[in-house]
Amino acid sequence: MIKMTQIETAELTLPVSSERDHTLGSDTAPVTLVEYGDYECPYCGRAYPIIKRIHKHLGDNLRFVFRNFPITQSHPHAQHAAEAAEAAGAQNRFWEMHDHLYEHQQNLDDDNLMQYASVLGMDTARFGDELARHVYADRVREDFMSGIRSGVNGTPTFYINEIRYDYSWDEKTLLTAIEQILEDSSNHQSSKKKRATAGARRKMGKSRL
Repeated sequence: MIKMTQIETAELTLPVSSERDHTLGSDTAPVTLVEYGDYECPYCGRAYPIIKRIHKHLGDNLRFVFRNFPITQSHPHAQHAAEAAEAAGAQNRFWEMHDHLYEHQQNLDDDNLMQYASVLGMDTARFGDELARHVYADRVREDFMSGIRSGVNGTPTFYINEIRYDYSWDEKTLLTAIEQILEDSSNHQSSKKKRATAGARRKMGKSRL
């Protein structure tokens, strides 16, 4: 059984916000999974379909959040790819671009990025201009620095309910860890409901005396 405690591992220093972050799933989902990822990282590329399957399996019980962590020393296209995703987000196409980048991970030069914007039906003139002017570079850096402060030292790095997940992210292990947290949350809610019901009954009993 996997147990994650605040003593053993790092916490997310920048809380998830639906106003700021790119999120998939309900804000009221009992589990939030945050990934710090790099679009050119081969390990992130392997994790991409795993996360898709886990999210599909868990449905409304999981909210997924992606934050940029381009490792430019080894991935020369990662920074611009991250900026491209943010530019797509400004046109309400973040997740479409996110998926497209991972599905075409070997082709991330600027010409490719422009092609992807066209395929996704974006305003390519605006997209190209914002890329050229690095309009979203600060946003990418903000993600990156929040990762550094949260203990990210490679990609992909995951956080489950704001606690860094330090175990294997193969599908079975990661899904088991999330389902364990869901079970714990369900048991906690059930216990609270039982206590509330018992308290209400005691009050009703006293009022009859």
